[in-house]
Amino acid sequence: MISISDYRRQWFGNIRGDVLAGIVVALALIPEAIAFSIIAGVDPKVGLYASFSIAVLIAFTGGRPGMISAATAATAVLMITLVKDHGLEYLLAATVLAGLLQIGAGLLKLGRFMRYVSKSVMTGFVNALAILIFMAQLPELNLSNPGVTWLTYVLVAVGLAIIYLFPRITTTIPSPLVTIIVLTLAVLAMGWDVRTVGDMGALPDTLPFFLIPDVPLTIETLLIIFPYSVAVAVVGLLESLMTQNIVDDLTDTKSSRDQECIGQGIANTATGFIGGMAGCAMIGQSIINVKSGGRGRLSAFTAGVVLLILVVGLGDLVARIPMPALVAIMIMVSIGTFSWSSIKALRVHPRSSSIVMIATVVTVVYTHNLAIGVLVGVLLSGIFFAGKIAQLFRITSTLSDDGRHRTYVLEGQLFYGSAEDFADAFDFREALDRVTIDVSRAHIWDISSVQALDMAILKFRREGSAVEVVGMNDATETLIDKLAIHDKPGAMDKLMGH
Repeated sequence: MISISDYRRQWFGNIRGDVLAGIVVALALIPEAIAFSIIAGVDPKVGLYASFSIAVLIAFTGGRPGMISAATAATAVLMITLVKDHGLEYLLAATVLAGLLQIGAGLLKLGRFMRYVSKSVMTGFVNALAILIFMAQLPELNLSNPGVTWLTYVLVAVGLAIIYLFPRITTTIPSPLVTIIVLTLAVLAMGWDVRTVGDMGALPDTLPFFLIPDVPLTIETLLIIFPYSVAVAVVGLLESLMTQNIVDDLTDTKSSRDQECIGQGIANTATGFIGGMAGCAMIGQSIINVKSGGRGRLSAFTAGVVLLILVVGLGDLVARIPMPALVAIMIMVSIGTFSWSSIKALRVHPRSSSIVMIATVVTVVYTHNLAIGVLVGVLLSGIFFAGKIAQLFRITSTLSDDGRHRTYVLEGQLFYGSAEDFADAFDFREALDRVTIDVSRAHIWDISSVQALDMAILKFRREGSAVEVVGMNDATETLIDKLAIHDKPGAMDKLMGH
């Protein structure tokens, strides 16, 4: 549990940097929130209200200071069918339920399962997200789209030049903020015809207000929204926790995963009651925040509040911000997000690690679903790990001087991956009076290995040999006592029946 002094420092330890970074993030959130609303098939204000609400609430309740959460594409794509078939009110109800599920996950401390996501999967996740962020900018660079001309490319290039060169002059003001101001003033002064934020959709002109989703409180409603809520809750937490790991690395600090789960849940639950869609942490905006100097909770709070002020109070001005400025910022984010060292590392890293990383990238980019890509990566990591551990298992044997007693010594981990090698190591037709299986240097893990041990013992007994298993540690002995059947009546018949 965080102390009051630490919590206060997370709010007020970096006021200037957090406020400036929050302003930059707020400007970058606007076109994305609108775009994500369009993806889900709802009005732009649904995404904008959600981004305001989630960013502000997560500032108070989240476990990772300096991380930005808002409406995201990862959760928006999961809601498309629900909105199409049942409408906005069911989306709001599903958002509330998803938040409650996330709170439950936090209370059950499920965030600890992130430790099973390997570094290769994390790298693949980051690289895939960088590619998706860049691909999302391509429509704004397509000359066949209305409002996109050669001037767009010039402005994007100028924006990138400002982003990378301005810090050489001073780092007092974040270069992405300078980019937005300079390009907006230039476009307004010159009267250039380029796409603006206003071209992406109408901005809301009123503050959000409390409402209860207008859906029947019935089992039928629950059955409709539950699958979507589970998907949103899982994907939202997965992306949030992985982004949390990345921000931890960027800032060289540690944060609470379980608190982040609870915070995401509170933010989503409350957002559903003000007409907003579900969201989660955003790696792109979080990196913008960190690189712009944001480190504390105030940065996320500022981003949410400034976002609402901009779209409601200064909507006409915000609508004039040229899209090339925001495209330049997002290209900077994609370049900064991609792990370029991972390309060089392909030559030196183990082949299995490289395959996991590449498979994660390809799956995410192909499906546009971060959860599926991470799942593929985790499964491959598990398969490769099991294969490596199985290779470390071996059995040696010695025969007594009289040739009547053989001792088999097991070394390593006996589990489903090594059970076949275990079974192949015995010569059941050898004429022996006694057989000793020494497991003092091994550990038995699962029912597959217990069944393999049962089969070996029973086959030796069938050939007339007395079998003794020695050297079991406490965990192995407990598992054997619970699952083994070689000493039970009709053991061979039961074993062959399986």
